[in-house]
Amino acid sequence: MNSKEDRRRRRSSDPLVALHYQLSHSRTSGEIDVIVLADPSGVVVAGAGSWAACEELAAYAPLLASEPSEMTVSVSSRVASLKTEVRVRSMSIGGQDVLLCAKSGPKGVKAVEVGSFESSLDRAAEGISRILLGAA
Repeated sequence: MNSKEDRRRRRSSDPLVALHYQLSHSRTSGEIDVIVLADPSGVVVAGAGSWAACEELAAYAPLLASEPSEMTVSVSSRVASLKTEVRVRSMSIGGQDVLLCAKSGPKGVKAVEVGSFESSLDRAAEGISRILLGAA
């Protein structure tokens, strides 16, 4: 395959490194502050952005993806705050559920071009599926 056919500049045969490269590219192209792939319990699988922000986003991802339930006031307040800045996509890849979460930059999702943000998430989801299915 020549370089015209393959747009990727960095690649890895290690699925975790490949996921990081995919998320890093999506983060840059979509003006995303933090993007993370989390398991259903809120543990980081891979992420791009500050590590503390990745861990926080992954931890809240299951709550952001679900309908509101009984939460403490402080947790409920933080979830409400994050919902204005975060997009969460539930995905099933090879029978395994994962959550793709992205937090917009400091100006918020409405300030950046929403189409760019969403298309970056679409490309990230496609890349994640390709990587994880290839590793299976």
